[in-house]
Amino acid sequence: MAGDHHGLPVGRGKGERVDHLMGVVAVEFRGRFVGEQHHGGFSEMARVSGDWLVAVPKGWTCADTMAVGVAGYTAMLCVVALERHGVKPSDGEIVVTGAAGGVGSVAIAILAKLGYTVVAVSGRHEEANYLKGLGATDVLERAQFASPGKPLGKERWAGAVDVVGSHTLANICATTKYRGVVTACGLAGGMDFPASVAPFILRGVTLVGIDSVMCPTPDRLEAWRRLGADLDIAKLGTISQEIGLSEVVPYAVKLMNGEVKGRIVVDVNR
Repeated sequence: MAGDHHGLPVGRGKGERVDHLMGVVAVEFRGRFVGEQHHGGFSEMARVSGDWLVAVPKGWTCADTMAVGVAGYTAMLCVVALERHGVKPSDGEIVVTGAAGGVGSVAIAILAKLGYTVVAVSGRHEEANYLKGLGATDVLERAQFASPGKPLGKERWAGAVDVVGSHTLANICATTKYRGVVTACGLAGGMDFPASVAPFILRGVTLVGIDSVMCPTPDRLEAWRRLGADLDIAKLGTISQEIGLSEVVPYAVKLMNGEVKGRIVVDVNR
């Protein structure tokens, strides 16, 4: 994508270099309910507010940027939140739920590169090798976390990236170590949070909400800067696959059925 602070048109092309495109600094925009409350989803070109634009890492292609997408950017926000709350690689395991999805895949790749020990939670056991290839040291079955659990369980996690919510998030909080940090950014398992206050008042667990849609510009800038530094861009080829615009609807069905791993990049020109 490209544009400037005056709100010029923003477009993208397959494989284009984005360090300098159309004579301006390359930028991206995501969130702000584009495609929901504003036109522009899957468009070849869109005119947007300059306040929505953020520079992408130097040297990245448009395809790289789209492969990261909202999910990868959200994953980076989660990692930054863990760090800001003092979670270090030496503190212990970080659990990532919904691990085979977009957020989970990128989170695992980033955390592993930073030296964290990552445990993936997924309902797709057939993706275990994929998850370990991204850097997970172990893969746990989703069913272990999906049912109602105890208010407190055995302490295990130093931190967590959760995209599931509901009982999974409650069980993750219940098994997080003293002073551990849980980042919550999704609701794939439901909007409810059937938990108790026990992890928070007895173990000092911190639950951090992650919003990528209306995230303040300074945090967006930091997330994209960190993506450029801490994401092994070579792994995007493993995490993402490309489809044409005509394939969006059938792939949306696959996505809702939990049949898509990683990220889907849409080439709007075909």
